[in-house]
Amino acid sequence: MSKPAGQLKGRAARLTRLMPAGPSTAARTPFVLLVVLLLGGGLITLLLLNSALNEGSFRLSELKKRTTELTDEQQALQRDVDASSEPDALARRARELGMVPGGSPAFLDPDGTVRGVPTKAPPAPVAAPSPTTPAPVVPTPAGPPATTPSDAAATIPAPGTAAAGPGTSTASGAPAAQPSTSPGR
Repeated sequence: MSKPAGQLKGRAARLTRLMPAGPSTAARTPFVLLVVLLLGGGLITLLLLNSALNEGSFRLSELKKRTTELTDEQQALQRDVDASSEPDALARRARELGMVPGGSPAFLDPDGTVRGVPTKAPPAPVAAPSPTTPAPVVPTPAGPPATTPSDAAATIPAPGTAAAGPGTSTASGAPAAQPSTSPGR
């Protein structure tokens, strides 16, 4: 049982006079546009965020793949180093270079005394080159041997002295003085 607008009394009658009588679309248009813009902006933001996450995911998978490759390479190199560092491999390589095991060592104390008796290392056995590997070719220099600056300084005599080696004679014909060695050294 609704009453017509003219029959409303008091407060309800005053409120109905303030409200427009017909439906109003002008007040709803800005609100609808605002909601559509917010939804569209949210959708675009979501798409951009999703694209950035996918790009980061692809980059992460590439970096993981590269890390795996580098780890495998590092492990292979470590295996090579370990194989080269084994005592048998070191001994074989030393023999190839002409090295021999050393004799018994002697130790020098800080006060100058020698502990132990040093012995010479045995000479390296001279092995004939195998028929499967050719002998190394050592080029001979065509001219005089090259000297390094340290060699040149060692052969240049000091001013006022003759260039005489041990056991040679000086310009006057007298034998050259031998350098003295002290027994404590």
